Amino acid sequence: MEATPDLSRSSPAGGSAAPGDGLTPKRAQFVREYLVDLNAAGAAVRAGYRERRAKQQASELLRTPAVAAAIEAAMAERSARLRINADMVVERWWRIATADPNDLVQLRRGCCRYCHGADHLYQWIDAEEFGEAVAASAKAKAPVVGPSDAGGYGYRASSPAHPDCPRCGGRGVAEVFAADTRTLSGDAALLYAGVKETSGGIEIRMHDQAKALENVARHLGLFKDQVEHTGVTTVEIVRLTP
Repeated sequence: MEATPDLSRSSPAGGSAAPGDGLTPKRAQFVREYLVDLNAAGAAVRAGYRERRAKQQASELLRTPAVAAAIEAAMAERSARLRINADMVVERWWRIATADPNDLVQLRRGCCRYCHGADHLYQWIDAEEFGEAVAASAKAKAPVVGPSDAGGYGYRASSPAHPDCPRCGGRGVAEVFAADTRTLSGDAALLYAGVKETSGGIEIRMHDQAKALENVARHLGLFKDQVEHTGVTTVEIVRLTP
């Protein structure tokens, strides 16, 4: 746990600390716990206050002048020690909140195999792909009529769908594209929170933009209600059909 200023002094009467006096040991412990994660209710429980009244007790503690002053002093000391100020933190939150998720993952629609084939017949990438299909058909002892290259070559999945395609109706084929995270920079790098493989594909993790925007709003005093978030959102990349 991070070191904090000496908060263990108790009031002369040994009870609640008055404004300007030191803190009781229990309140000092609350301050130390609060500085760990800024979770007031959790800090109250860890400091020994009753769990069923933790939220109410935490709210009262944060409004107590001696507690508020101790928290402010400890935060100022930590800020100076780490050379981090509020503007730097808020700027980072703002960049996360306003980053474009499309820089990490996109839903793209390209043409289907019949969009640009001759007479809207199946189009191959090249002669090599067609040859592989012919060989696979022969090996599988398929019917006499094997693959045909009447639709021609030159298929590119990234080409736009043909509006008159009889197969896809101009909708094309949906594909999820994920950026190479090794080359991310700027706001996209701040938004990115990791990736993992799942049974359905891969999962792109992004920092919670709504939470980041909420943090900025709270810092600017735009609202006071309390909402808890995990801080991370995920986007699962799965195989899509046209």
